[in-house]
Amino acid sequence: MVWSEEDVELVPVAWLKAHEEIKPRNKEKLLEMTKRWGGFTKPLVVDQRTGVILDGHHRYHVSMNLNLARVPAICVDYIADDRVTVTVWPACGRTDLTKAEVISMGLSNDVFPPKTSRHSMADDLPPIHVSLERLALLQDESP
Repeated sequence: MVWSEEDVELVPVAWLKAHEEIKPRNKEKLLEMTKRWGGFTKPLVVDQRTGVILDGHHRYHVSMNLNLARVPAICVDYIADDRVTVTVWPACGRTDLTKAEVISMGLSNDVFPPKTSRHSMADDLPPIHVSLERLALLQDESP
């Protein structure tokens, strides 16, 4: 299966849970680019059951800086979906990481250091453009 724009949902920012820290400088660069583009051009990838972010931590933090209500995301059954795999980044201090550990960390009050988990998707994420105005205006809509 190939992901398409139809697989992208607008999910509440408040539902999302980070499992990893970000690099502040990278977030600032992405924040400026997002403002320049006037919207999000790539969806986050999120576990559909828990709201744990698998890919898109910097985009998530940008959405919080912009006080957005929702963000574009592809929600997957992380544990069962073989198209999404997890390894670790070189020099992160770990030799491996499991999907269960990612979910557990996302549901805890702690996070891994930046660039710990490295998620790969069997299919490329679709290009999108969801305007900042649309994401901000969805505050009153229920999920």
